[in-house]
Amino acid sequence: LQLDRTETAVNNLNPAFAKKFIIDYHFEEVQKLKFALFDQDKSSTQLYEHDFLGEFSCTLGTIVSSKKITRTLLLGNGKPAGKGMITIAAQELSDNRVITLSMAGRKLDKKDLFGKSDPFLEFYKPGDDGKWMLVHRTEVIKYTLDPVWKPFTVPLVSLCDGEMEKMIKVVCYDYDSDGGHDFIGEFQTSVARLCEAQDASPLELECINPKKQKKKKNYKNSGIIIVKSCKITRDFSFLDYILGGCQLMFTVGIDFTASNGNPQEPSSLHYINPLGTNEYLSAIWAVGQIIQDYDSDKMFPALGFGAQLPPDWKVSHEFAINFNPRNPFCSGVEGIVQAYSACLPHIRFYGPTNFSPIINHVARFAAQATQQETASQYFILLIITDGVISDMDETRHAVVQASKLPMSIIIVGVGNADFAAMEFLDGDSRVLRSHTGEEAVRDIVQFVPFRNFRNVPKETLAKAVLAELPQQVVQYFKHQNLPPINSEPA
Repeated sequence: LQLDRTETAVNNLNPAFAKKFIIDYHFEEVQKLKFALFDQDKSSTQLYEHDFLGEFSCTLGTIVSSKKITRTLLLGNGKPAGKGMITIAAQELSDNRVITLSMAGRKLDKKDLFGKSDPFLEFYKPGDDGKWMLVHRTEVIKYTLDPVWKPFTVPLVSLCDGEMEKMIKVVCYDYDSDGGHDFIGEFQTSVARLCEAQDASPLELECINPKKQKKKKNYKNSGIIIVKSCKITRDFSFLDYILGGCQLMFTVGIDFTASNGNPQEPSSLHYINPLGTNEYLSAIWAVGQIIQDYDSDKMFPALGFGAQLPPDWKVSHEFAINFNPRNPFCSGVEGIVQAYSACLPHIRFYGPTNFSPIINHVARFAAQATQQETASQYFILLIITDGVISDMDETRHAVVQASKLPMSIIIVGVGNADFAAMEFLDGDSRVLRSHTGEEAVRDIVQFVPFRNFRNVPKETLAKAVLAELPQQVVQYFKHQNLPPINSEPA
């Protein structure tokens, strides 16, 4: 499917194309792209009429995680098409600025016969049809002519389409419970003007009622609206952090407890079928395939738990499945799959099903990353398990501690066991507490039962598993007040 094409750069071997391709970005999907270069010979729009100069394929995730990549142009057979190179750079289009306004009023007109007014403000911008469009309404402050409204934050795009000089209108009303609010006054201004307000020197704007202005000779205003402060900041997105160079560090934890069944027998969850797969491998592929684009070295630790290991057959709850404890890293998702298949014949499935050692293992690395005080690394632990957690108290405690760190935990339940405890760890319905009563600072666990995804395309599993991850990453770095690396100020 052809998305779009650039302009033709005439008689040029080092073209820089002005045309930009606009693509919707979805983290939880593998978005494959192919860039093909042609030498335009005729005025034909049919591509086969032009000379093919080479092509390059990759995923959108690869471009985004590097911000800019330069690669060799290839022929259809994967061999270099001469010396040609292609450079692709990505930038996010959306305007991520937000404006925070702190407003007050002084000596507003009194509208209620018995008593004062109940003022609120409405903000409008010009719509495409030239009519004023409501953007924001403050809360009502009861019974005062000198209201102080709570500060509020709106996207700059909402308030003025991101254009600082655009006129906006602010209207002040007196609230009536029957909905017939009384008009107090209004004024027009721009965001650029509002930004003149500083904490030490607020901006004062006259609130005018045009009818009164016409009638009364000595009319000054219907009160003053005060802009106590106006700040424009950036509300960073997941893409901002990734484009800033944040790496997603991926670790897999695999359940080798006896309840999985003997891996030599077809009834076992670890049995590798003639197609070379099982539910453990499917889960590793689905999640790993997406996350690997966001890690520059693609070296992933893969750990097992709940098995007895040679030579002394001691039970381990955090062992490297490549049997190299000093270097548990596997190269890419393929490397994890190979190490997994190779280790199966050499271990004895045992028990119990303890989660906390692996969670604490990854948490130690995540804790080290916090010492850098930059948004440079975020850890994702994928645990694939067939059953009921034996060390629930320790696991709850480990998750609550991990919620303070740059990490998220994805649990995929395989087989047909009762996964009620897993649902409990996934804090979607209520805040997770440790056995001592300490609350998780944020929800970092996403639990998905594989059985819900057996008969659907494997992309669906990845979407379900990874949907919450971008917001978890943003939430963590915001919580820590960490902007993306090399982000520009607003």
